[in-house]
Amino acid sequence: MKKETSVEYQLIKDFLGGDTAALQQLIEKHKNKVFSYIFMMVKDRHTADDLFQDTFVKVINTLKSGTYSDEGKFINWVMRIAHNLVIDHFRKQKKANIAESRNEHYDLLDHIEVKDRNVEEEWVINQIHSDVRGLLDHLPEEQKEVLFLRCYAGLSFKEISEHTEVSINTALGRMRYALMNLRKIIKKNNIILTS
Repeated sequence: MKKETSVEYQLIKDFLGGDTAALQQLIEKHKNKVFSYIFMMVKDRHTADDLFQDTFVKVINTLKSGTYSDEGKFINWVMRIAHNLVIDHFRKQKKANIAESRNEHYDLLDHIEVKDRNVEEEWVINQIHSDVRGLLDHLPEEQKEVLFLRCYAGLSFKEISEHTEVSINTALGRMRYALMNLRKIIKKNNIILTS
């Protein structure tokens, strides 16, 4: 058993034994990956907050019910729950035929601590990230998802393949095509992304 999995297993065991601080440690460890993924998919801060909370409510309920099976990494299981809740959200939205408002000004960089940047550097970096987010909207969903999971959520290709239920080669292929498509868009539109 890997050290990370062993630590998570112990935290789960401690939580089930009544130590609520153990659950808080698990949430703190993975909250940025989970929230960033949900936000990337729904593009609305309030909806992402709700789905993030729903994800960990489901995690808690499953752990307490004793139905969680330790067959892999805890984060993969949590990400699968988040993914399923996002899919359910879109299904409900489609059924209700409700147009969701999107907050285009939300910045994933709000979750990253950045030090020693002056105002000009901060503005340039924010502009680059804004431009890149705009470019991602031109990619097919499966390419956008793999690119986000790799670059923003920091998952390995093995984790991405487990999360998206495709082979590692398919995940790698989607990443390759996403980067090729981004390069074409950048070249075609004469976009310069430098800091």
